[in-house]
Amino acid sequence: MNRYFTILLVFISILNSSAQRKDSTKVARQKFNFHIQNTEVVQGDAGFPAKYSGPNSLNSHGEVQETVTLNFYAGVRLWPGAEMHGDFLTWQGFGLSQTFGIEAFPNGDAYKAGTEIPNFSFSHLFIRQTIGLGGAKENVVDDQLTLAGQQDISRITITVGRLSPLDICDDNSYAKDSHTQFMNWATMGNLTWDYGEDPIGYTTGVALELNQPKWALRYGFFQMPNVKNGFTADDQILMYPTRRGSDGPFFRSWAMMLEWERRYYIKSHPGVVRLLSWLDEADFASYQEATAILLANPPDLDVGSGAGITIPAAARAYRFKYGFGLSAEQEVANSIGLFSRIGWNNGKLESWTFTDVNWTVSIGVSVKGKPWHRPGDSFGLADILSGASVANQKFLEAGGTDILDGDGNLSYEPENVIETYYDLHIWKTLHATLDYQFVANPAFNSARGPVSVFGARLHWEF
Repeated sequence: MNRYFTILLVFISILNSSAQRKDSTKVARQKFNFHIQNTEVVQGDAGFPAKYSGPNSLNSHGEVQETVTLNFYAGVRLWPGAEMHGDFLTWQGFGLSQTFGIEAFPNGDAYKAGTEIPNFSFSHLFIRQTIGLGGAKENVVDDQLTLAGQQDISRITITVGRLSPLDICDDNSYAKDSHTQFMNWATMGNLTWDYGEDPIGYTTGVALELNQPKWALRYGFFQMPNVKNGFTADDQILMYPTRRGSDGPFFRSWAMMLEWERRYYIKSHPGVVRLLSWLDEADFASYQEATAILLANPPDLDVGSGAGITIPAAARAYRFKYGFGLSAEQEVANSIGLFSRIGWNNGKLESWTFTDVNWTVSIGVSVKGKPWHRPGDSFGLADILSGASVANQKFLEAGGTDILDGDGNLSYEPENVIETYYDLHIWKTLHATLDYQFVANPAFNSARGPVSVFGARLHWEF
């Protein structure tokens, strides 16, 4: 880990000049940009009561884990309206219990592909074409995946390449970025959305957006990995060390989403409502069929942790999975914002890439530090409630294991996570955060927990 602190010290010396350059240079049409972010997260728990444990259980004896991410972003303008962006990601470390045992997982940088030594990947590599439809224009700020300039408010945007579906849909001003806001997975995206991704969150796809002054409509088609929680074909050439992976059959293994966004104001305070729907096809196992097989032939619970490691192959077939989500955000004062997410999926099929949640409700508040004369600080509080369908419950009771859960048995109760954090602005773009998460009924199991997860985060960028 010391190598990352060395990198931090080297680059932090240029933050001041970089920030001044952005402030003093009003670039109407930026030709290229370059950004870096580095985030280190330490999380741990002191242990918790557990009546039993299984292959994918959170370690009840307590542990401390660390993750580090380092991103190098670069963008270039290709021709009028077209941009190409790349993001070279370096990651290292593990989530608690190697990212098993909690559905609303407490660390957004705890990828499902943890590693003891640094691994590398082009997590983003895409082209974005914007077609203006005329009328009023708006400013676009220089950011990690955007070039500064102006664009028509009424526009069509086409994005093609390697990225995350979360780059396109399910945005939220107060709960989206685990590097600067809440750390929990549930505040990055809807837990019930089994979107196309590899174990670090990215895949190849195409997205279309029609934006108007008060609303937007978005559609995306993304490739699914060939196996559950697997690597994609891209990972064989865009990741080091190279991971063996493949995409599923193009016309039989995919993830689509459609989102409608409505923007409005209440007494000059902005608000947004987003309605999300999705449809996936993959080699999904039916919970009902898998449960019947497991009851007839009980699984070996000493096989060790793994995504879907006890699911019988005979329960699989190419099937459709669908769901819906609602995301809302509302500024209630200049420094205070409220947010919420609601999600549901049909709950009959196993999860493929994200979480095992079949329904979820979350609500939270984000407060900037201006009232106490710390405008760069922020405080957040969120409550996340998640549950499993009846078919999913019976599957877990029979000893089944899915993406994140599998305790060998189940005493079902919805999982409830409460997260609070305080982010301290230290200097320029350097921030430190203290985070606490209380997890009741981890992985839907009242026989385990509750558990308190304490965390600290160091983040800088330019």
